[in-house]
Amino acid sequence: MALVPDTNVYIRNMSGTLPAAVAVLLDNALQWHCSVCIAEITTGIAHYDPSASNWRRVRRQYGILLGAIPDTRLLVPDAETWHLAGIISGTLSRTQDYQPHQRKECLNDALIYLTAAKQGLPVVTANRVEFDMIQQIVPGGTFLHF
Repeated sequence: MALVPDTNVYIRNMSGTLPAAVAVLLDNALQWHCSVCIAEITTGIAHYDPSASNWRRVRRQYGILLGAIPDTRLLVPDAETWHLAGIISGTLSRTQDYQPHQRKECLNDALIYLTAAKQGLPVVTANRVEFDMIQQIVPGGTFLHF
């Protein structure tokens, strides 16, 4: 099976809070990676307080993770995907009365969902509610939630 992990999967895996069944699924799957998730992860690393006692360890762990992603399995949204993701994000932001930070998160989730869908790949995510709303607007993709 091939799949695309959502950003929360990487984070929960690194923190040791990923459910065992999801870890087994990832271990046995051909993983594709979305550049949007990479950007979300690197944003979090850059925002992490360098004076924190575990900053070097966290930076090193994520550096190893990101360095292990082969370019041949990195998915990048194209212009059409960006346009549709913007429409989805704007529509959900308006209809769900999203706050500014939620709009950005919705845009990123729409990009991840649509990029995976273009390749016929499911997204694995803990974010069932938002991916479900996105899928209702664009039913062509799939996601697995935990």
